[in-house]
Amino acid sequence: MSIGASRQSLSEWLQTEQPASRRQARLGQAWRTWLLFTGNRLGMIGLAIVLLLVLVAIFADVIAPYDPLLGGDLRTMRLLPPSMDHLMGTDDLARDIFSRVVHGARLTLMVVALVAIIATPIGLLVGTVSGYFGGWVDTVLMRITDIFLAFPRLILALAFVAALGPGIENAIIAIAITSWPPYARLARAETLTIRNADHIDAIRLQGASSGRIIWGHVVPLCLSSVIIRVTLDMAGIILTAAGLGFLGLGAQPPQPEWGAMIAGGRRFIIDYWWVATMPGIAIFTVSLGFNLLGDGLRDVLDPKAEK
Repeated sequence: MSIGASRQSLSEWLQTEQPASRRQARLGQAWRTWLLFTGNRLGMIGLAIVLLLVLVAIFADVIAPYDPLLGGDLRTMRLLPPSMDHLMGTDDLARDIFSRVVHGARLTLMVVALVAIIATPIGLLVGTVSGYFGGWVDTVLMRITDIFLAFPRLILALAFVAALGPGIENAIIAIAITSWPPYARLARAETLTIRNADHIDAIRLQGASSGRIIWGHVVPLCLSSVIIRVTLDMAGIILTAAGLGFLGLGAQPPQPEWGAMIAGGRRFIIDYWWVATMPGIAIFTVSLGFNLLGDGLRDVLDPKAEK
């Protein structure tokens, strides 16, 4: 069988209207979702930017031509403009800005990944439990959520970092603590529309426990909406982390964190614009990529959207 025929048969197997197994049905749904997503040009651009960020973070040691922490001769290499030797110029300590931006992608990706891993399950748990049980459980959990939502995210993160102490680990914890309430609100709203559905009543009549219903049936139905919201929030998480770094409460010197790099270059913004501009462009590009990816996922995964 030729490669073309094999691909065609695989495509037909994935797109069949009568799947023979649950595995085939899931793979077919994933394939159709991917085909729909590829038709969104802006979403694909966002995906390309995010994948580029991941690749840069993985291969930072190979891509960066210089050590991001060690500078050159301060007498001859300090504050050099962009050139072939230094693509983004050098900073006030004669460090190559391109190398620092490349290695800063690792910190940015780490912050985004850890905040998503910490905040998403908390928001899902609080929202689904609140929406499923209702009553005093819903009242208590949602009032706690409202307290967090009453403060701007950056201000609340500043308060937590001030209490925990400066550092990238404490910044991640602070951002995660302030990021879960919107996910809880969204999960609660989805759960309120799901908990009285016929299939949930049928599962309840079969003797399934509340924990099993929430984890096995409610959470999967809420997951797509929460994933969309998390992806759209990535830009805000990056900006919050950069803001903490700019104020000296995030990653500490000499770590190549983009917000801290902008803070270090603001003294030279008039005469040596590239010191603060290059990490600013990196923040803008990555934030734009996550926003475009989130919009694309919303168009594909939102069950209320017209396909």
